[in-house]
Amino acid sequence: MFSSRTGLRAAAASAAFATAAICLGAQTALAADWPALREGGYLYSGASGTGTTTEVDLGDLGTCRTLPTSALSVQVASGAAALELYPGAGCTGAATWRSGSLAQTDLPWAAWSYRVVRA
Repeated sequence: MFSSRTGLRAAAASAAFATAAICLGAQTALAADWPALREGGYLYSGASGTGTTTEVDLGDLGTCRTLPTSALSVQVASGAAALELYPGAGCTGAATWRSGSLAQTDLPWAAWSYRVVRA
């Protein structure tokens, strides 16, 4: 038996599925602009993994490193390490941004220095 409630539930479920499919498609298209995800840590001078690449030694815990050019995006694929990024040289500045052990994102501001920390 088909009721108006059943019809509303079916329409709501269909709309939710369509929204999820659209969002998933947009996310996949956005991720396609990035370099392939690979193990390790990488800082990029441009947005979305573009520009000059700086490979990060994820085994070098705690050492502050100043970059020759600022980083605008980051990619990390590690089970144990994360990055803390700073807007100033020498790990200084009013804000600190911390990645997880799996990250691929544009930074909220240009980072000039970083240190590797445990995830």
